[in-house]
Amino acid sequence: MEEKLLTEAVPISDYRIDDSFWKQKIDMIHDTAIPYQWNVLNDRIKDAAPSHCIENFRIAAGLSKGEFQGRVFQDSDAYKWLETVGYILKRYQDPELMKTADGLIDLIVSAQQPDGYLDTYYIINGLDKRFTNVANNHELYCAGHMIEAAVAYYQGTGKRRLLDAAIRLAGCIDGRFGAEPGKLHAYPGHEILEMALVRLYHVTGEERFLNLAEYFINERGRSPLYFEEEQRKYGYPFFWKDSYFQYQYYQAGKPVREQLAAEGHAVRAVYLYSGMAAVAREKRDAGLHQACVRLMDDIVDRQMYITGAIGQAEYGESFTFDYDLPNDTIYGETCAAIGLVFFARRMLEIAPSRKYADVIERVIYNGSISGMSAEGTRFFYVNPLEVDPEACVKDEGKRHVKPERQKWFSCACCPPNLARLIASISSYASTRNDRQLFLHQYFGGTLRTGFGNSSLQIKSGFPWDGKVAVTVSGETKSYELVLRVPGWCTGYTLKINGEEADVPEREGYLSISRSWAEGDRIDLDFDMPVLVNYAHPSVREDVGKIAVSRGPVVYCLEEADNGKNLHRVFLNPGAEFAARQDDLLGGCVTLESDVSVLKDDGWGGSLYRADARPEFEARRAKWIPYYLWANRGVGEMLVWVHDGSFLKGNL
Repeated sequence: MEEKLLTEAVPISDYRIDDSFWKQKIDMIHDTAIPYQWNVLNDRIKDAAPSHCIENFRIAAGLSKGEFQGRVFQDSDAYKWLETVGYILKRYQDPELMKTADGLIDLIVSAQQPDGYLDTYYIINGLDKRFTNVANNHELYCAGHMIEAAVAYYQGTGKRRLLDAAIRLAGCIDGRFGAEPGKLHAYPGHEILEMALVRLYHVTGEERFLNLAEYFINERGRSPLYFEEEQRKYGYPFFWKDSYFQYQYYQAGKPVREQLAAEGHAVRAVYLYSGMAAVAREKRDAGLHQACVRLMDDIVDRQMYITGAIGQAEYGESFTFDYDLPNDTIYGETCAAIGLVFFARRMLEIAPSRKYADVIERVIYNGSISGMSAEGTRFFYVNPLEVDPEACVKDEGKRHVKPERQKWFSCACCPPNLARLIASISSYASTRNDRQLFLHQYFGGTLRTGFGNSSLQIKSGFPWDGKVAVTVSGETKSYELVLRVPGWCTGYTLKINGEEADVPEREGYLSISRSWAEGDRIDLDFDMPVLVNYAHPSVREDVGKIAVSRGPVVYCLEEADNGKNLHRVFLNPGAEFAARQDDLLGGCVTLESDVSVLKDDGWGGSLYRADARPEFEARRAKWIPYYLWANRGVGEMLVWVHDGSFLKGNL
């Protein structure tokens, strides 16, 4: 691992976004999603799946009487809500929201035990049982989210009350887990605590938190397997016994450095890999970094959907195997896509790579934000690439796929997770060290460079337009500005102070070193043609099909524009696409093209016919950004469309 390549993400406070795309979404989180989710957590939304989350804290604090309700990880919904609020309060002056959040923090702290322990499920149901089922009961997962919330709220407001509680909780865990005699030689069943501890280390400077994260990663999968011992000792039912992935469901079947492919529960996996990358960076652990490179390559090159979704199977919400990418039975959990963003950014902090930045871009414009409706109050848990509403009801194998977003879920990890991603989106755009500033994503706004009082004013047309203008303000400073050329870009022009510049492209980046002065300007114009994409021939589901993209955005056909029976649509060979500004759902670019639609004339009541050559009718199809589907009622949707060139002579 090369020390000179290490960077750190530019914090939210240093990048204020004001472009029309992301500002609109961040405003929506503040104006709509945060109050809506607060009402859900307090069970105030009619016909929504009950939460009981806040009431669990009240019971644990002795302020109410009752039983714990909800999933064992219900606490995490409140923590993700608070984390989102922490990011938002860095941007907005909102005394009422801060007052509400402070009240929740007071409630959480009042439930915390004298030794720092905090988990309402065990506080209510019996503290004697704590840490007896770390494989499945999510105490360490909830602790990870609590730490993430505490750091975000401290950084957003300067208030330490939740941070101090998180330090006590982390100290409690450090006292119970580790290599020392008498401690539990264990690790989280559902990962996130690993990367959260690294984040806590960054804020506090306390090495014990980084060392604990490293311990959890190094201990995972070692023989004897802790989860086997725990099962024998306490006798709880083992959910995945005799499953083909058994312990790899938890990524615990083998030490992390020996894992060659992404396996098991997709969210757990990418959360673990994020923690591995974070520890590898801090500890300068080249072997651990190489394991991360291998796992990222497996995901991106063999198991990731074109939308950035990951996790192919409902069974175990899991990865399956290379090139297995079904479109209509996909799981594609929103949280899994978000976790892939976490992983990719931490890999970027170790070494710049367009591959990782492209992954972030693919996910944030497609397979993550598809999980929330345009108005911010309806949600997808599963993000399919093909939907027939009738099949979602009548085919048991597709019942997990919903044709419309839901008000909430009994397992509600995704809605607040997506809110915290959008609220913190600027932290995924840029990284820096003491000599370089990288622009990995092009968000319009003001970016403080970290070099003196210099800043960049960025104007960006992304994702609809490839024009980017970067203007320098502040004192003259020397540093290297490094700009990504997106992988989808087929050509570009670069100007420095109005003159075309010939800067060599190295591994997908343009590097410009100079003494930057007030008024210096860089203009980038990335070609943004409509691309017709093909899947690897080993992807059985997509042979003979194409998917359409423009810039970072993947497109789909929807019944609202194109009628039913989208499976009969064939893109004409050599079809030209017209890109149009559209006021659809807050504004976007839609596409139109000529297609041919398979006719069913003459079939009568026959199910099969011999020598029935295909007959087609010409139509004009409208393509919308994938992330916007299902905002206009229930209907069919399709990303991968038949390629008409496979039927030469028939169209």
